[in-house]
This record gives sequence, structure tokens and C-alpha cells, in this order.
Amino acid sequence: MKRSEFLKNSSMLVGGTLLGGTAVAGTSINEKTAQSANQPFKLDYAPHQGMFSASAGKNFLDEIKYMYDLGFRSIEDNGMPSRSVDEQKKIGDLLAKLGMRMGVFVVPKGGNGANSLAAGKQEFVDIFLKGCRDSVEIAKRCNAKWATVVPGDFARKLPMGVQTANVVEALKRGAEIFEPHGLTMVLEPLSDTPDLYLRFTDQTYEICKAVGSPSVKILYDAYHQQKNEGNLINLMDLCWSEIAYIQVGDNPGRKEPTTGEINYKNVFKWLHQKGYKGVVGMEHGMSKSGKEGEQALVAAYREVDSF
Repeated sequence: MKRSEFLKNSSMLVGGTLLGGTAVAGTSINEKTAQSANQPFKLDYAPHQGMFSASAGKNFLDEIKYMYDLGFRSIEDNGMPSRSVDEQKKIGDLLAKLGMRMGVFVVPKGGNGANSLAAGKQEFVDIFLKGCRDSVEIAKRCNAKWATVVPGDFARKLPMGVQTANVVEALKRGAEIFEPHGLTMVLEPLSDTPDLYLRFTDQTYEICKAVGSPSVKILYDAYHQQKNEGNLINLMDLCWSEIAYIQVGDNPGRKEPTTGEINYKNVFKWLHQKGYKGVVGMEHGMSKSGKEGEQALVAAYREVDSF
């Protein structure tokens, strides 16, 4: 399918034949939503590589151009550190040319549960700090401003207060590396396993306040927090001063908005009213595969962006 044909089809789908990945007979979306098809969204949603590869191909640079044509103005790439230096630079150059932003990549410190900062072990802190130093150079190449950090698993033989103090001290040292470069590590509480130390919004808020650095903030992933605690808007509001980045995915299933129980139109309306100008990372899978799935993905985001 040619790019122009996909864009035309996406516009038709937003106009009422497909909503959130599900065909709905007689569905009517307001005229304003239909007219906005393929224009920039109200919020800055950031796709990942592969979300449009069925239409744009496997080359990430081509896919980024394709995302731009669909109205997206940012990307995310968790695996940016594993790309070659040359590829990182090419991605950064293309984003700059298109006027797009680079969202988060993950600080290379090992897996989510590895090298636990809660344990207070110097060897784990050293791995984390090396990851921070490497992240500064990666960020320069791809024009990134945020990098995701997951502190690791609980150190269950230690009291909780000691674990928290260990995490805070390690993050302070990481912040010293990031601050001179205007780079922010965003701490992400996760729902993947109860073994992970960082799981809740208020817990992350407390840690950020204790570190007291503009380079240590919260990555609020609504998918994970719907599973861990719910009460999304209220908890975001309570912890808003420390939230620097948003990610989304519907629950259950971790697919695009409109496929689960989260009322993303209301969530996005609240973020817009709050004046949020940051990136909203599309940290999820897709309910359908191939070009049909890509069209469903665009239609879902046009719908929830029509607040």
C-alpha cells in the first residue's frame, strides 16, 4: 500500500468505519475528529519501531517519516543504546529535520530486576553509574531528553527504609551525571512482578522529593498503574509536580487505547487541561496485526484524542 493510500484509508476509518480496532456499524465520530485525520494530535503521542512496518517497511528511518505523515511528532525507542553510534546519529538527525522529539530510551544497567539499587552494593551502583554516563553520550546523538530507570528488585533481607535510602543515594549520584547535560532520568514503577522494588506512584514521588533533582522525575505508565493501584487521575494530580513523562497502554492486554477498561479520552483530556506538553509514549502492543492493525491503531488514537 502506498503512503497516500494508507493516509486516505486512515482518514476514512476515523470517519466512522473503524473505532479502536473494532468495526462498528453506523458509528459516527464528530466532524472535528474526522477533519483532524493525519494532522498533528493534541497530545504528543510517540510510537515505537515496528508499529507501522507493514506499510512503511523495516527501515526505522522510513518508518519515522511515515509516522510523521500520520500526525505523530515524537518516537520512543527503549533499545536505542543497542543501536550503532551511526544509527543513533542518523535517527537524531532525521528527528531534527522533521521537527520531531525523541522520547525515552532505557538506561543500560541490565534488566528491570537486575543490579538492584535497593541492595546498596557498590558493584550494582557502579553498573548504574556507567549506564548513566553512557546515556549522556547516547542522548547527544539522538537528541533525547529523558531516559528510563528501573531501580531493580527488592533486597528483601533489608528493612524497607534502608532500601529506600540506598535507592535515593544511588539516584543522587546518577543525577550528578545527568544534570549538567539537561537530561532527566524518569523512574518507572512497574507491575510486571511483585519482586520489583518500585511499584507505586506515591512511592516514586517520595523518592523524587528525597533526591531533590530536576534530573530525577517520574515516568507514569497508566497501564502499569491501572494494574497496581488504579485511581489514575487522582494519583497523577497528587504527584504531578514530579511527573515528567507519560506512557500508556490499555488494560487488560496492554494494547492500544479503546481495547480495554481505561477511559483514555478522559485521561488525555485531563492531561491537556493540566497543560501537559510532554511526550505520551505508546508503550503497548496492537490488537491486530499487519496493515489492518496499523489502521486500527491510528483510528484508536484519533478517537481518544478527540476530547
